[in-house]
Amino acid sequence: MEINSADALNTFRGPADRFSGAVWLEELATNPNVDLHAYRVNFAPGGRTAWHAHAGGQLLLVVAGVGYVQERGGPVREIRAGDVVTIAPGEEHWHGATEDSFMCHIAFQHAASDEAITWLDHVRDGAA
Repeated sequence: MEINSADALNTFRGPADRFSGAVWLEELATNPNVDLHAYRVNFAPGGRTAWHAHAGGQLLLVVAGVGYVQERGGPVREIRAGDVVTIAPGEEHWHGATEDSFMCHIAFQHAASDEAITWLDHVRDGAA
């Protein structure tokens, strides 16, 4: 068993080639002995990911605020605290906060898929 103190969490700003706006990530679980990684992702209003896909899929648990999620070719969908979003392996998608709300979610993915995230183009304004 391992307990990671909240004071020891690795927190970093989302890099500009993968995120638009102010986005902060906290590594919650990145133990190499466990096949699961978890990140708390905090989006300022209007903050979002670029289009991307996870080889092993992803699960998002929205814990605060209001946001959007979209799969490539599909409609933009609103997500709120308590919603759970399941993203299929290889599915191109993006997620982020609405223009007037913060949004926080916990992102879960297979550890091996951390190295297998394909980052694509930024989401265009108006496409969201």
